[in-house]
Amino acid sequence: MAQRTTVRTTYDIERTLQPIYSGGSIALSEDGRILAACLGEDALITDVTNGKELGRVEGDGEPITALILTPSASHLIVCSRSTSMHIYSLSPSETEDGTIELELLRSLRPHASPVVTLTVDKTGTLLATGGADGIVKVWDIRAGYTTHTFHGRGGVVSALHFFQVEVAGKDDGGESSKKRKRQSQQDALSETNGAESTLEYRLASGAEDGKIHIWDLHKRKSAAILDSHVSVVRALDFSPGQNTLVSGSRDKTLIIWDALKWRVKRTIAVLETLESAGFVAGGHIAYSGGENARIRLWSTETSQEITREQEPGIETDAIVEVLHYPVLPYLISVHADQVLNFHSLSSVESPLVEEVIDPLPVFRRVSGTHDEVIDLAYIGSDKSLLALNTNSEDVRIVTLKDDRADETAGEGKYIGADVALLKGHEDLIISLDVDWSGHWLATGSKDNTARLWRIDPENDSYTCAAVLTGHAESLGAIALPHATPPESSAAYTDPLNNPPAYIITGSQDRTVKRWDTSKDMKQKLRAKYTRKAHDKDINAVDIDPSSTLFASASQDRTVKVYSAADGEAVGVLRGHRRGVWTVKFQPKESQVAGSGGKGLIATGSADKTVKIWSLADYSCLLTLEGHSNSVLKLAWLPYRPVDARDKRGSQVASAAGDGLVKIWDSSSGETMSTLDNHTDRVWALTAQPSTGALISGGADSVITFWKDTTSATLEAATTAETERVELDQKLQNYAFAGNYREAITLALQMDQPGRLFSLFKSVVESDTPDEGSLTGLNAVDDVVGNLADEQLYKLLLRLRDWNTNVRSAPVAQKILWAVVKSYPASRLSSLRPAGKVGAKGSLRDVLDAIRAYSERHYKRVEELVDESYLLDFTLREMDEVGDVKSLTNGTAQLGLGGDVMMVE
Repeated sequence: MAQRTTVRTTYDIERTLQPIYSGGSIALSEDGRILAACLGEDALITDVTNGKELGRVEGDGEPITALILTPSASHLIVCSRSTSMHIYSLSPSETEDGTIELELLRSLRPHASPVVTLTVDKTGTLLATGGADGIVKVWDIRAGYTTHTFHGRGGVVSALHFFQVEVAGKDDGGESSKKRKRQSQQDALSETNGAESTLEYRLASGAEDGKIHIWDLHKRKSAAILDSHVSVVRALDFSPGQNTLVSGSRDKTLIIWDALKWRVKRTIAVLETLESAGFVAGGHIAYSGGENARIRLWSTETSQEITREQEPGIETDAIVEVLHYPVLPYLISVHADQVLNFHSLSSVESPLVEEVIDPLPVFRRVSGTHDEVIDLAYIGSDKSLLALNTNSEDVRIVTLKDDRADETAGEGKYIGADVALLKGHEDLIISLDVDWSGHWLATGSKDNTARLWRIDPENDSYTCAAVLTGHAESLGAIALPHATPPESSAAYTDPLNNPPAYIITGSQDRTVKRWDTSKDMKQKLRAKYTRKAHDKDINAVDIDPSSTLFASASQDRTVKVYSAADGEAVGVLRGHRRGVWTVKFQPKESQVAGSGGKGLIATGSADKTVKIWSLADYSCLLTLEGHSNSVLKLAWLPYRPVDARDKRGSQVASAAGDGLVKIWDSSSGETMSTLDNHTDRVWALTAQPSTGALISGGADSVITFWKDTTSATLEAATTAETERVELDQKLQNYAFAGNYREAITLALQMDQPGRLFSLFKSVVESDTPDEGSLTGLNAVDDVVGNLADEQLYKLLLRLRDWNTNVRSAPVAQKILWAVVKSYPASRLSSLRPAGKVGAKGSLRDVLDAIRAYSERHYKRVEELVDESYLLDFTLREMDEVGDVKSLTNGTAQLGLGGDVMMVE
């Protein structure tokens, strides 16, 4: 039986939450399902219903200036600052993963300068491009050629929109008749009633000079020039029902234009710089979005705002785009902080809305990017939610449940979908912590305050329960007690109405404070005590499992342990050579059963090390070295031995500035595993208390969910080892019985070159070879001549290796001869490596190596043949001497004066 494989901790990536939009151009399909957005220099296609990446277009090295999807999502057009335009066709993948296959149809250079804005018509066949050169071009998407070129001479083209107008029927007579009647038809267009009419395409373009050109695509010239805006035109939309055009400009006005006479019908002073505008409710209502970060609705009949007054948002919340199709029951506002808000249009479904209504409700929020993930924590009683501190003044709450019973763009509930937003801090949040129940969340911010939040997911309630004010500088650290109360206590049975007993905060003002809480606490709490703790900034605090001690880590390179009751220091941990970024007490679930003692505490520092300390005497037990940058976060893993033979101790995970997460054995100091899925600093790390699953978040905006696969990996390794031993025994049995066919096939399958060579050697050197056999045995010839491609390629690799050695080369040459004689050249040339095998992986490299050493072997044989002739010559010459022998030694003793010749 195989020996049980040594237990090693292993983790695999279970899921990754990555950015879907990082700013710039963005587009939506007509069904609201597919979103195309800029992600750096790439274009990412995402399924809005489940957040899944459907496809990606690699950038050309320059930023994307504009992109657009056709309404049916059949094509994607991407333009970059390199003045290139790429047209891709989109089609569902043949696999079952639901992805989209992108095929580059053509690459063009539409303008001499970068394309700034794009639009497509509702059929998805025409594309309009507006460049920084002030030129507008119309393209046939499928054919890829220009159909129209318009010169507006108004500066950068900032807005484009295709629409159709109804035009009275024309005389079907000759060309001259058309020319004669063209002007009269144009003049009588507004007066024609009941006559047969046709729909003609128009293109509206707005530029930075404030002018709007209406281009007639049939006559290939300008139909009208609308000159009322005094600043950049940012939005255009047309209402067929009302036959009106709306334009929004940075001059803080909306203008409703009569499409019959192209005159101003209404001018609406919105008093904010606009970035997007359009029609809803059949053209009776216009919406606008801009610097105030609010969607506002306006009556096109009265010019009055029909939404109640809204408080303006901050600059980072400004609306940069609004995505909407008439068939969708919602519109999406895109904000400067890469957040997408879904606004329900249910309140404006009625054709006429006279009364003032509430602002459009936001029923869903999607974060395009997580920015830098600074901290995170499991929340909720079942740990099904995740609180994220993403380098902002708000805390995002996302779900970890995949509930997509209703897969619509508006109601998609999937892992990573936003559930709530905790707003209240006025500056960036630096740290957060959650209590044992998951219902109470504490946050510390640069606004010098901390807040305690009450989390009630079942009732969709996320409220601020208390504000902690008292620190003179920003709060860099905060901690809550993690001890589980007795099961009979009210705190255990009703945690929502029993907040944590106290909160510990640490600040850049070098002090720590304890704040006691109560059921009837007011919004502001007073500190029970304040202690001057360190000489430099405090980076982290943590409370021990018994809630009687807490520790603070500082830039002054020390960690101090205090009594939670009175705040008096009871121990100092010295040893780090640089500032300490993180400190974590070993929780009870991480302690080895029967280990005794007071437990451990782990610290991570900018000196790239993790230290394990004893709480009994505050001595350093281990220094863990392996990171190449500052250790920023620590998390203890629950102790879950696989079986009785599992000798691992309690383990701690560390996240560092090198983008790695490492798992350490706190008993031996050995690195158990290294997890790599980040390209920048890993600021955040937390472990699931029961399963040991890890979540890491970094400055690369990526959140990685790591699944503990130790048991599965161990079981797989043990099973593989058992199978290997069984196959090895079977191979020996075949060889002993002389069953070369099965033995060679099995040796190739097991990839055992030594055993395979021994088999071939015994065949080649057989004392009784079969007559006419290539290898020595006909059975082996049959095996060699009927190999699968993968086996044949593997055999060639082995022959290459054996051929490099003088002792094994004869056997290799014999088998190679059998291979060459057994297969046609076409079969050998078609061989391909199944994976990364061989020196370079290609068949040509393998054959080149075989040829090089074969030539060397044959050259050596030729030299031996040449030397054999010399040996034959020498031997023949020696034979001619006959049996004449010369005796030259000892003649002096015989008293003779010369040599004595003796002849038989």
